[in-house]
Amino acid sequence: MTDHAALSAGLPGAPQIAYRNGTLHLEQASLAALASDYGTPLFVYSKAAMLSALAAYQKGLAGRDAQICYAMKANSSLGVLQVFAEAGCGFDIVSGGELERVQAVGGDMRKVIFSGVGKTRAEMQQALAADIGCFNVESEAELDVLSEVALAMGRIAPVSIRVNPNVDPKTHPYISTGLKGNKFGVAHEEALRIYQHAASLKGLRVTGIDCHIGSQITDTTPYLDAMDRVLDLVASIEAAGIPIEHIDFGGGLGINYEQDTPPAADALWQALLARLDARGYGRKKLMIEPGRSLVGNAGVCLAEVLYLKPGEHKNFCIIDAAMNDLPRPAMYQAFHAIVPVVPRDGLPGMTCDVVGPVCESGDWIGRDRHLAVAPGDHVAVLSAGAYCMSMASNYNTRGRAAELLVDGLAVHLIRERESAADQMRTEKMVRR
Repeated sequence: MTDHAALSAGLPGAPQIAYRNGTLHLEQASLAALASDYGTPLFVYSKAAMLSALAAYQKGLAGRDAQICYAMKANSSLGVLQVFAEAGCGFDIVSGGELERVQAVGGDMRKVIFSGVGKTRAEMQQALAADIGCFNVESEAELDVLSEVALAMGRIAPVSIRVNPNVDPKTHPYISTGLKGNKFGVAHEEALRIYQHAASLKGLRVTGIDCHIGSQITDTTPYLDAMDRVLDLVASIEAAGIPIEHIDFGGGLGINYEQDTPPAADALWQALLARLDARGYGRKKLMIEPGRSLVGNAGVCLAEVLYLKPGEHKNFCIIDAAMNDLPRPAMYQAFHAIVPVVPRDGLPGMTCDVVGPVCESGDWIGRDRHLAVAPGDHVAVLSAGAYCMSMASNYNTRGRAAELLVDGLAVHLIRERESAADQMRTEKMVRR
């Protein structure tokens, strides 16, 4: 018999994902039953896992003047946003569309931070009209435009300037954001001058300083190095007569995809707060913007095995989920654990590449995985709660997957499966 306790112990991700009674479960829901009832590909998220991840941050920041803003680019589905809005979170947005999603779930506009390097005038107007909490500004040119837009509306825009501390987060180059060669933020050496310029603009009110060095960070050291550089700047800026009300340390904490060992959120913040206190800034208001670490391990993507295709040099397991559903492997060469939903005792396994039906050689989900499955079986792609559905596409006119939110025994459909008709709804043929 399969040792399901041992299988569960080896699963990366949230403890809410486990084998019970011969079947993989998320909280109290059988994933085999959900795949049968709702079809595949199918994303399933655990509310308990999301709130547990949030609780670690809340514990680490207990007793501090701190605001947690969920970085919703990680997963912007309304049902997910609703969980965090009801838990009292603010939101870190990077577009006007994301602002509309926050409004749709009743999020507190005063807890919204607008980040991103390319805000348009229309987006600035939209955010000012909504009375958001703060703009994280990423260039001197953006300061000038935002001031102009605000004055034309009779508003004063609250701003925090994102500083690039030139700290290497030791992560994938595509998700490293704090080095000199990255497009984000202003240079550390230019920051004081740019703050002085911001303070001179009549349409702006300087409220804080912002720093975000990257994503999927698994080491505390880059955070501490970035904090020291930011606090050096705070001292210089305030010495120049510009008060800093809040310090925003961004997000970026990694999760366990493949034997990754990131620090727990509360342990990370214990170390950061100790450094903050030692530098004399422990009474400042803090803002943080976690994304992946709140949702990544809370989600799975279920897929059906379509075909097994042995080859002379490679074996392939072809599933009905593809790079349009799970873009991280194709984009970042990222690892996701892939496990059978119902393990088969006695079935010989094979080492194979797990691939999808999309007409691209880059359409792979996992390389060289040992799986004991047969056509018609279901597999679960783990740690799929972040940067999967939010980056999904309709390539090959494939509809985006359905999404479920599990809350104990309750299962909620939070996104219906997208049809070809849904995709063509806004398209027009040329009339002859």
